[in-house]
Amino acid sequence: MTLPFELYIATRYLVARRRQAFISLISVVSIGGVAVGVMALVVALALMTGMHEDIRDKLIDAQAHVYVHKILAGGFDDYQAEAELLLTVPGVVGAAPSTTGRALVTGAGTEAFITIKGIDPVLERGVTDLEGALLYGSLHALDEEHDRALGGVIIGEALALALGVFVGDTVSVLSKQSVTLSPIGVLPRAQRLQVVGIFNLGLYEYDNSYGFVTLDAAGRLFRKESVDLMQLRVEDLDDAAAVALAVSDTLGANYYAQGWNELNAPLFSALWLEKMGISISIGLIVMVAALNIVASLILLVMEKSRDIAILKTMGANGRSIRGIFVLQGGIIGVVGTVVGAGLGLVISVIADRYQLIQIPGDVYPISYVPFRVVPLDFLLVVTTAVLVCLLATIYPSRQASRLDPAEALRYQ
Repeated sequence: MTLPFELYIATRYLVARRRQAFISLISVVSIGGVAVGVMALVVALALMTGMHEDIRDKLIDAQAHVYVHKILAGGFDDYQAEAELLLTVPGVVGAAPSTTGRALVTGAGTEAFITIKGIDPVLERGVTDLEGALLYGSLHALDEEHDRALGGVIIGEALALALGVFVGDTVSVLSKQSVTLSPIGVLPRAQRLQVVGIFNLGLYEYDNSYGFVTLDAAGRLFRKESVDLMQLRVEDLDDAAAVALAVSDTLGANYYAQGWNELNAPLFSALWLEKMGISISIGLIVMVAALNIVASLILLVMEKSRDIAILKTMGANGRSIRGIFVLQGGIIGVVGTVVGAGLGLVISVIADRYQLIQIPGDVYPISYVPFRVVPLDFLLVVTTAVLVCLLATIYPSRQASRLDPAEALRYQ
């Protein structure tokens, strides 16, 4: 197979002879610079995308997609009827009630503040993945009778370890609404709850400070007669904001809804800014590698000025000369990009599969750094790197095409 004239000359120039080994070394360094830059960019984007998706997935498993409040009424009296009504909103596939409050929990001599969430165990299955996150016990045990206790409670694994309790043990819960009258005035009154389950949602905030009880137990503990809010699960996660707007449009202005993306907007905005900042910073490495390509091609033009002059005298036009050096820079860019992209992909897959980077779960919402290579991001990095390398060839190739053969051969 015969190579095109320009490609043949470009490949010959890349593989320099012994007396021109310095030029070849610079080409190798340029390839290495492009490879390192692309590899770092692929790994960085995989890291930030992995964190974004992992945090989002864990939040979605622990939370509902949309939260609905009844503004004027201050709550929902008949949550069963409200759940059926909310299921008529387009895009909604699940609805469940929720009542929350803060309390002090005591177990085995240890105390901790806890957020207690009252739920309907049956309807909750259609909204969150609490049942799938249970390590011990069961969700339906909340509805069972519990001797000498207000009810059952399901707590996070980290909280259970801190309190030193397990399934079957009891804990004391004290809220600001748990008071009783006595001859000496109002006194706090602790309520007893029996641990019927332990969960691990993968989010330290939930695993260390959340407990789930029945709506009846939460109502008696916090002295609430109605449900605080309704939780919705939507068919398409990306449609949560549209469904939140549809709730008010369909059921009236008395219903106010917020999607998960609105509630967690500051967190995901910060993650997006970090992703962009890291991408721009590491992208500068590719720019530095492009400057290496410029330098290597300029040196090559100076070294090959006699050859360029001879090619012109043999009939090669300026377009062919430009093509030679554009192809040479393109080969450097493509080889460096392919090597760097391949290494970045391999590193990302290995780091994610074997969870190589562990981080403290009590500081971050995840226990290890995940890596997710998105095909669109990967393609964007590869395309951008090749284009930058090709742009770097414009100046040296134009200088080569403008070389005057008479001047180049005058002293030869």
